[in-house]
Amino acid sequence: MPTWLMVLSTTSLLLATGCALWIATDVRRHPQHMAVMNVVWPVTALFGSVAAVWFYRRHGRAGGGEESTMPVSVAKGALHCGAGCTLGDLVAETVSFLVPAVLVAFGYPALFSERMFAVWALDFVVAFVIGIAFQYFAIAPMRGRGPRDGILAAVKADALSLTAWQVGMYGLMAVLVFGVFRPVFGTQPSAASPVFWFAMQLAMLAGLATAYPMNWWLVRSGVKERM
Repeated sequence: MPTWLMVLSTTSLLLATGCALWIATDVRRHPQHMAVMNVVWPVTALFGSVAAVWFYRRHGRAGGGEESTMPVSVAKGALHCGAGCTLGDLVAETVSFLVPAVLVAFGYPALFSERMFAVWALDFVVAFVIGIAFQYFAIAPMRGRGPRDGILAAVKADALSLTAWQVGMYGLMAVLVFGVFRPVFGTQPSAASPVFWFAMQLAMLAGLATAYPMNWWLVRSGVKERM
């Protein structure tokens, strides 16, 4: 990878990490009414960086008192879903890098000749589990649901949103890998490279773009609560 791309990637990752640490510190001083959001906001900054800090300060910090507009409420719902996806992808990508044998259970090389597709399958499974957990801890307190009903409601509310997010994320990663990294640079960054995680930051933003309209529909139809 060229030096300029390595420097750009490292700078972006360090800036995002700093933003996440700042929000994590701030939510300790201003805890969220919905406890799971204390995790969501810092995780959002890992890909949203400075923009995530701005949005959190303007629309997310506890104690603001204003009622969210529909566009802001939908954005919060999409970010809530995306935080679960982000953590899931972080875990899955790291595990597949450190323990490559796990990909055999996800179709590599028997089903997928392309290793990346097996990693995506693992990504989806882990992201789905974490995403449903995030949604459960949002829905159950708001609706007074027990564990069984809460989990079913979480699956109903988050399955389409999470899938829409992953479609955007996978789509951009495919464009970067097959359209940029391999043909232009003659290589593909691994999870050990800052370029890979910089690409994941961009892919998460693409996931937000594809999940936003789905979350709008889910909120409008009453499947998801306004946040």
